[in-house]
Amino acid sequence: MIFKPRTEPKELIILKTLRNRMDLSMAYQQNYISLKKGFEGELLFDLLLENIECECLVLNDLLLKVNNQTFQIDSLIMLKDAVYLLEIKNYSGNYSYKTDKIFLKDQAEITNPLIQLYRTESLLRQLFLKFQFKTSIHPLVIFINPEFTLYQAPHGVPFIFPSQLNGFIKKLHSSESEVPEDHIKTAERLLTLHIDENPYQQLPPYHYHQLRKGMYCACCQSFAISVQGKKCTCTSCGNKESVESAVVRNVKEFKLLFPNEKVTTSKIYEWCQIIDSRRRILRILKKNFKSTDILRRMHFE
Repeated sequence: MIFKPRTEPKELIILKTLRNRMDLSMAYQQNYISLKKGFEGELLFDLLLENIECECLVLNDLLLKVNNQTFQIDSLIMLKDAVYLLEIKNYSGNYSYKTDKIFLKDQAEITNPLIQLYRTESLLRQLFLKFQFKTSIHPLVIFINPEFTLYQAPHGVPFIFPSQLNGFIKKLHSSESEVPEDHIKTAERLLTLHIDENPYQQLPPYHYHQLRKGMYCACCQSFAISVQGKKCTCTSCGNKESVESAVVRNVKEFKLLFPNEKVTTSKIYEWCQIIDSRRRILRILKKNFKSTDILRRMHFE
């Protein structure tokens, strides 16, 4: 049972949006690529769990705090007799393991995921202690990418390699006991403690006036959009989208980037650029968003 579904990180969504409307520095570009690859790896793991038949609770993307320390969990699988704490990595290429360190083929060192895994395990254990919830925690690093190889990995480290994933899923399948009530209550408490806004987001400074205005294609991100009747057509890839859908998508993007700005007809008209009628914008806003009229100035939420 998926108790908490996975959602695309807000930081990734914002970076994806910004890179279409401004030039990102190399550091932010790399952060975007890293977040995107990590999220894709997590989705691949979710596909493996789609048809799982065992009685379990799956919680994804938890951001928690205990004893003034914040920690993040990629996936938590709660069974009757154990909890699997999973750190999912979408590494690809050839790596080697030497004296508790992991190196790329060119000898560049990367952070050993065990460092983060063991910290998370310790903090989760402290949180369970506060709950008076007793269970065994099995921390594991899941290497999801089939093109990943780690040479000289020592025996006994809690790594699940691509060739071992099917065996791990079968092991979960073999657990047929019903999840106890205290597990469900603990999962519910974890949900109430989940932090929605990640305090460690790495986003570039940006301002409304520096961002490129206009509507870009939902498929190829090209700004080569033409409006013909009720349709927006991308002249780069040929994708078609209704004008209403495109405007709504751009309003949501505007609200994501500028949560403290009021959504007005004039502002969205300026943001979208290619819609030639303010009245058309107004009709779409009235249909799809709740309106508020203060001192004859209408805005939408």
